[in-house]
Amino acid sequence: MSETRRPALLKTLCREAVLYEKAPGGKVRCLACAHRCLVAPGGSGRCAVRFNDGGSLKAPWGYVSGAAPDPIEKKPFFHVLPGARTLSFGMFGCNFTCDFCQNSAISGFRGQALSPIAAEPEALAAEAAALGAKVVVSTYNEPLITAEWAAAVFAAAKGRGLRTAFVSNGYATPEAAAFLRPALDLWKVDLKTFSPENYRKACGAELAAVRTGLELIAAAGFWLEVVTLLIPGFNDSGEEIGEMAGYLAGLSRDIPWHLTAFHPDYLRTAAPPTPAATLLRAREIALKKGLRYVYCGNSPGTGCENTVCPACSRTLVERRGFSVKASVIGAGGKCPCGEKIPGIWN
Repeated sequence: MSETRRPALLKTLCREAVLYEKAPGGKVRCLACAHRCLVAPGGSGRCAVRFNDGGSLKAPWGYVSGAAPDPIEKKPFFHVLPGARTLSFGMFGCNFTCDFCQNSAISGFRGQALSPIAAEPEALAAEAAALGAKVVVSTYNEPLITAEWAAAVFAAAKGRGLRTAFVSNGYATPEAAAFLRPALDLWKVDLKTFSPENYRKACGAELAAVRTGLELIAAAGFWLEVVTLLIPGFNDSGEEIGEMAGYLAGLSRDIPWHLTAFHPDYLRTAAPPTPAATLLRAREIALKKGLRYVYCGNSPGTGCENTVCPACSRTLVERRGFSVKASVIGAGGKCPCGEKIPGIWN
């Protein structure tokens, strides 16, 4: 994005970034995401919010696009503190250009009608604690591109004994993962397709880099859950679902995979909503590929929102939508049969 198209707020609500390196000719190399943009003076990266100001990279700071309490199941994390309240916050911008984005006004500056709300890390942490939140979550836009701000908020939250989380597209670099690890506990990643061509065409991204990001996140010890929005005619074939499931099972059979229903939005309005039968078929494929915890979302009535023990088939956490109706999971995530369920339970 050129300097003339960059929203004026970016010129003031920013600080020098941490995740970058200087390059010849006054250019800078951003290290926040796998695009690794080389940015000339006056220009910005693909995200539009990290920009070169006289040979230093500036990153967003000191505001939120919004902040609100949410159930943790809405993020979704199903293997973390069932029923817990979170404080979710976001900024502006995204490093992807998904044509099915459901937060396009925030991520892409549609209409340039931005209304930043001034904020400080300690104030956000204090608000979370006052709300009784157990987790503070960077979401709404892509948090990797505002990693420095998120890390500051998370450090304040950890000072109050809270957990911290990303809701992300997973386009991570080793530098970003290492920078975030001291402050970040949980990472939800959207795996949008398993087609390199579709990733490139629909999202402006590379599948190989997403896979590398997932592998980095898993290896670094973040608690990882994965979401795939199943879009009819885009990523819902049995073959592609099987490839995604096999890949995730190869990382760990214990990664929770959330299969969610698509509803027409933004630029992708011709595709129909995802039938419940598609979610159920995809779940069966994933279970056969070896994943032990596969959930269906955005489609009431599937009955596949509960956490079930893979050893004895007992329902451990019963959910309806974003609500937890009952939980019998024991301390440390143990089923009454003795099976330990991976996750963060207390």
